Amino acid sequence: MTRKRSSRSARPGARRAASRQSGKLRVIGGEFRRRQLPVADRPGLRPTPDRVRETLFNWLGQTLDGKRVLDSFAGTGALGIEALSRGAAQVTFIEQDSLAADQLRRNLAALGASRAHVICQDARAFLSAPACVDQPSFGQPPFDLVLLDPPFYQGLVDACAEALEAGGWLAPDALIYVEAESTHTPTLPACWQPYRQTQAGDTTARLYCRIARQATLAAAPPGR
Repeated sequence: MTRKRSSRSARPGARRAASRQSGKLRVIGGEFRRRQLPVADRPGLRPTPDRVRETLFNWLGQTLDGKRVLDSFAGTGALGIEALSRGAAQVTFIEQDSLAADQLRRNLAALGASRAHVICQDARAFLSAPACVDQPSFGQPPFDLVLLDPPFYQGLVDACAEALEAGGWLAPDALIYVEAESTHTPTLPACWQPYRQTQAGDTTARLYCRIARQATLAAAPPGR
């Protein structure tokens, strides 16, 4: 999970790993399974590793039929594309790097993924405004699943979590996937309850559910 999104400052290990990447994103499940997509040539930008995506989508279940998804800090869009492939009704991608956002648009067009929208904007600025439920150009919040994987060591998880709640971006039973550096324990809204957690290297991945969602999930303690 020690990957870097387009705006994350590269650590030495991340730079070495990025240099070994093929420049391709491989979809691992669903409608677009095995499709390979080019990755924008941006410093340190590379797809979320397959095993990380597998873990997340095992947590979520193998289908996201009808769900509205927000992929904030999208980078290559690996997580959001995986959600589309598995039946999400719509995915809104937020990526501030214009070249990465353009490549993401081209990849979505190549897939014929009409249920997606890319917004080239800083994710924190985007979320600081109230959700625009009547503006299709913003997708259709409230979102059922939010993918929150911001640059490390900038305190963005806490700020974005607060904005998601304050702005009305979340469905009552939303799931929120959070990646953060393992040295940081996020301060999150009280209604976000931990459901799953795993750690790899210097990264901890957590899946939270809002309290209204808790009763519908199979009882299981947080764990790997």
